[in-house]
Parts: sequence; structure tokens; C-alpha cells
Amino acid sequence: MNAFDVALYRHHGHLTVNDVFTPQEMDGLVRDIEQWGTSFLESLPVEQRAWYIDGGVTARTVLRKLDNPHAHRPSVQAFARDRRLLDLVEQLIGPGVSVYFSQIFFKPPEGGGPKPAHQDNFYFGPADPEGMVTAWIALDDATLENGCLYYGDGTNLGPVYGHFAPEGEPFNLQIPATILDRQPMTPAPVRKGGVSFHHGNTFHCSDANRSDKWRRACALHFVSNGNAFENPALPYDHSLKFQVS
Repeated sequence: MNAFDVALYRHHGHLTVNDVFTPQEMDGLVRDIEQWGTSFLESLPVEQRAWYIDGGVTARTVLRKLDNPHAHRPSVQAFARDRRLLDLVEQLIGPGVSVYFSQIFFKPPEGGGPKPAHQDNFYFGPADPEGMVTAWIALDDATLENGCLYYGDGTNLGPVYGHFAPEGEPFNLQIPATILDRQPMTPAPVRKGGVSFHHGNTFHCSDANRSDKWRRACALHFVSNGNAFENPALPYDHSLKFQVS
């Protein structure tokens, strides 16, 4: 990443950097996540299934996501601390950072559901919007066919809008169509081991997985030390904030 890349991030609100990690490192992380996912699914209470199960896949029960892997898996903590990633994060939000929240997204083949357009900063409500960046690590190649991210260029420079959740989908908080219809969305494919960075105000979404390949990812939400989620739309466990530099 150079000064031009940082300027692009400031202007567009997102930046893709390929080859941060090796495919072999991603394979190792996937094996660990699959073990965790199996045990998580076996003990998942019925009342939480709508939140974690992918409704787009009807032939089998598949997880949609897992929350806070940085707090549960040493393998994810190791990537969060890795200087190959931290050097990039600190160029975007400055030195001294923590992971405040994290997720694993599975997006299984042949039906992994779409994610409507939203802004992370609506979910998180950080005290300093500029002191937060999401690092979306591609555990598989993310393509147009299997559900790569799409971004609204320049929306990082605008406000955080109110979101709504469709009935029965409390996890799908999204930007109203009256606002979204005015904003073109740019695809951002990324190779396995690459990282797609985005500002918390940036509109982003993903389509359904129409391919026969997985589109797994690990999202680490970094904040500058001293920053906090002051006005979140959902409850977060502040004790899980994990300082990495």
C-alpha cells in the first residue's frame, strides 16, 4: 500500500489489497473455523437459528456466520496481530489499534444468501467514525459469481442513514431503497488471502452465491485505541475489545 492507495481509500471509502496472506494460510484458518462451526451448530439453541443459519440453502443446514472469532479462536487472533495486516490497517486509521468485533461469513455454494446494502457504522455507532476500518479477509476467491462485496463509491464521505430490518430478518438491517436507488454499487472481487478494506460509512452488500464454490471470509473490525462503539444499533460485548498494537 502506498500514498496513492491511501488516497483512493479516502476518496472511494474502500480498497482491495491482494496477496496479503497465502492460500495455504487461508486453508489452515478454514479448517479451524470448520471445526468451530460444527461444534457451534450442534449446540445452537432453536431461538437463535434464524440469526445464524443461512436461509438461502434449503437442502442442508449451513451456518450463515459466526460472531467474534477473535475472542474464541487463537488462529484468528494470530491473523489480527499479523504485521502484514496491521501495517495496512495503521496506514488507514493510524497507529495503535484494537479489534472491537469480528465475524466469519460462510456464503455456502448454490444458495448462500445475499446481504443487503448497509453501513457498518450504523451497527457500531463509533465515537470517531474515521478511527474505524473493516478488514474483510477472503478465505476463498470472492468473485462476481459466488458473492463478492459491492461498494458505493464515495459514500464514506456522507452520513450514516437510518436502517430497517424486514419482518422476520432482524439480522438484515439495511439502507432504505429510496436512498440506495440513487447510488451505483461497484463490485470488488478479491483473491483468496487478499483483504478488502472499507470505511464504516461506506455502503456495501453482496449477492447470493450462484456458484458451486464457497465464499468464506473473516471480517475484523478495527478501531483506533480509545475509540469505542458509543451508539450501537445492536448490543456488543465491550469486554471483547482486543488490543493488537
